[in-house]
Amino acid sequence: MPSYQRYLAAAIQTDFPNPPDRSSLPDRVSRLLGMIDNAVAGYAPFGDVRLVVFPEFAHAAPVYFTVEELRDKLAVELPNEQTERYHAKAKERGVYIQTGSFLEVDRKYPGCVFNTTCLIGPEGLRYKYRKVNTWIPWEVHASPHDIPGYTEPMFPVAETDIGVLGAAICYDWIFPEAIRELAVQGAEVLIRVSAYMDPWGATPPMDWWTIVNRCRALENLAYVVAANQGASLSHYPPFSWPGGSMVVDYDGRILAQADPGPGEKIVVAPIDIAAIRAERDRRSGHHMLGHRRSEAYPALMRSAYPCGRAGEGPISIEGNDAAIRYGKRRWKQG
Repeated sequence: MPSYQRYLAAAIQTDFPNPPDRSSLPDRVSRLLGMIDNAVAGYAPFGDVRLVVFPEFAHAAPVYFTVEELRDKLAVELPNEQTERYHAKAKERGVYIQTGSFLEVDRKYPGCVFNTTCLIGPEGLRYKYRKVNTWIPWEVHASPHDIPGYTEPMFPVAETDIGVLGAAICYDWIFPEAIRELAVQGAEVLIRVSAYMDPWGATPPMDWWTIVNRCRALENLAYVVAANQGASLSHYPPFSWPGGSMVVDYDGRILAQADPGPGEKIVVAPIDIAAIRAERDRRSGHHMLGHRRSEAYPALMRSAYPCGRAGEGPISIEGNDAAIRYGKRRWKQG
C-alpha cells in the first residue's frame, strides 16, 4: 500500500439500541462495515478516505453493574472473528479502522474486563488500546493501571502509511498527561473513541467535548479525529449522547464537526501529514512538545488514585467509590 501524505479522515457516530448480550455483535459489525463503505465510496469525489474512526460502545456498552455480568454476557476475546471482518474490509478499501470499543476479556488477566479499541489496517491488527482512565465510579471494567505487574504498553502508537497514529478512549482525554504520552511517542494523529454524554458535549456552556479536543490538538501539535457516540436516551438510559464528532488540526482549528444531537452521522476532513511534519520541524515558537520542562513537574509522579486494585478482587462500583475517597485524601496531602 502506498504512503498517503494527504487524505480524508472520517469520524462516524452511531445510534444503536443497547445490546443485551454478545449475540448481537455480528449484525452490529455488519452495519459498521456498511458505514465504512458509505464513507469511502460516498466521499470518493472529494478525496481518499484512509482513516475511519468509530465511537466508544459502538459494539457494546458496560450496561451491567458487575464484572461478572459483563464477562458472561458481553465481553469477548480479541482478536476474534469480528476483528477479522474489519481486517478484510481494511484490505478491500485500503483504510485504517479505529474500531468502536469492545468489552474484552484476556486469559492473562482473569477476573478483569477491559474497554478496548483496536487499530486495524490492511496489514492487520496494529494495536489494542485498553482504556486507562475509566469513568469511575460507574465503569467496573479494569484499567491496565489496576493490574499488578502489568507490563504491556499502556499507550501504544503505530507507524502506518497514513502517519503515526495513537488512540485513547473518552475520559482519558480529560487527563492531558494521557494524550501527551501518545504525542511524545510521535503520534501525529490523535484518535478519540468516545461516548461523552450530555451535558458535557458540543453545546455551550458545557461544551467540554469541543474544548478538550481542540486543546489536546494544539498542545500536542497534532491532528485530532474524534468520534462521539450519538445515541438517544431511549437506547442507553440514563444517559443521552450528543454526537458532535469532529476533526481538528494541529493548531486547534475545527476542520469539520457534526451538528450536536443523536443519530448516525459521518463527518470527513483532510489530514495533511506532510504539513504537520513540516510544522513540527520548522517551528520554534508554540512547539509545546519541544518546549516541555518535565523536570519542573514532580507532582505528576505522585499518584493519587491507587494502583493495582484488581489484585484485590473484581472491580466494583463500591470499590471505585472507596478508591476515589482514597485518591482525594492523597491529593489533599500533596
